[in-house]
Amino acid sequence: MDLNADLGEGFGRWELTDDAALLRVVTSANVACGFHAGDPATLRDVCAAAAERGVSVGAQVSYRDLAGFGRREMDVPAAELACEVAYQIGALRVFAEAFGTPVRYVKPHGALYHRAGRDEVQARAVAEGMAIASVGVLLCRAGTALERVAKETGIRVVAEAFADRAYTADGRLVPRGEPGAVLTPEAAVAQALDLASGEVTAVGGERIRVEADSICVHGDSPGAARTAAAVRSALDDKGIKVEAFN
Repeated sequence: MDLNADLGEGFGRWELTDDAALLRVVTSANVACGFHAGDPATLRDVCAAAAERGVSVGAQVSYRDLAGFGRREMDVPAAELACEVAYQIGALRVFAEAFGTPVRYVKPHGALYHRAGRDEVQARAVAEGMAIASVGVLLCRAGTALERVAKETGIRVVAEAFADRAYTADGRLVPRGEPGAVLTPEAAVAQALDLASGEVTAVGGERIRVEADSICVHGDSPGAARTAAAVRSALDDKGIKVEAFN
């Protein structure tokens, strides 16, 4: 099982994620590429640290929305969005390759993740951007338009599930604005162990199947590094091998 987290989500003097602590426990790093967070120095530092620790580097691409942290849905023309996805991958690749590690995969962030999950046009734009940048692995939720389009275009899909987010009975994430959408650290650990067995308890109490090759802990959540460490420890204790999917 892979364990991933969103890293590099600061900007200038503002630091949001505890990158050093997260890199001690995760196996894949989704690195912000400057559109929702991140700046050149942060990209450099995260890539250097990830390469040193043997953590896989992935591009966390987003709508161009620094003010809204990439969580505001935008109607970006498909051709433009494809170029923006490729541009972000390219920015990260410069620093990753400088430290001897490739950009191994792409994971959309925030509003783009959810929009492309249901909107085939936006999903195809993400896939086209990946093709321009020659990245052939996508991290996303199973059962989405993004997964389907990616597979149709020859992109390898790694199914992602979330330790720290609540699920609805139909397998979607509970919107962040609703009570209980973000789980406590204790609940996140329990849910991670459930995900390793292929099912979780939805908000209504139903047990649902959730496909997971990689478990995510959001790096911007309070105490994220401690939560990720606890999830890693719990998986290790259960004899579940935690390793990057690449």
